[in-house]
Amino acid sequence: MKCSRVAFLSFVFAVAGVSVAFAQAANTPAPSAQAPLTHFDLGGSVYEAFTGNTAGNGTSQTATNEMGGMFEARYLRSRFLGVGFTFSYNPANDTFTPNGTSYATCGLECANPTRPLKSKVSQFGLEWVPSFTYGKLRPFGVAGFGFLITFPSNSVYLDVNTVIRPVYVFGGGVDYSLTPHFGVRAQYRYNLFKAPNIETLYTATGVFTHYSEPMGGVFYRF
Repeated sequence: MKCSRVAFLSFVFAVAGVSVAFAQAANTPAPSAQAPLTHFDLGGSVYEAFTGNTAGNGTSQTATNEMGGMFEARYLRSRFLGVGFTFSYNPANDTFTPNGTSYATCGLECANPTRPLKSKVSQFGLEWVPSFTYGKLRPFGVAGFGFLITFPSNSVYLDVNTVIRPVYVFGGGVDYSLTPHFGVRAQYRYNLFKAPNIETLYTATGVFTHYSEPMGGVFYRF
């Protein structure tokens, strides 16, 4: 719960700052000449990963919501020509239980029907970043593809493995420049992927799940 509060507070402060900036910009005449859109920036954000639970093929996989961090590198050339690279990392703990299976026939799963597993997730992604500027504000969208790597952490079980899943990313947000080089960023990202079957004792659910990630952070523009 403490980590959740930290992530939420960070996001709330970032959104509040950007909201104030929107209000100020709305009451300020648009500049006659906008600053050039083309630039390269590096950013870092904290987020809360809200994860969907899945069930299928006799397995129920329940995930916990966890706090994480993300690094971004972006190059924006024009409104519709922008690319970004991301790396994120967060805990991803799951609990596996039999689902819709008779305890008389479920076999090894029923010897330990509730198996909590600690794991970590690293995600690499490449994305398209359309954007536009209005004074100090830069609203943007994100759409991309990457790989999500889930690996067990300090597991007492031997029947676990590392799983790599393709992930599709969608979202958007807004940047607010505090100085010519430094600013704050608020965004929301939706990550869609197949549930990772790190627990080999259970059959993979075979169902798509997601991370919903509200986040706030900072960036440095070169």
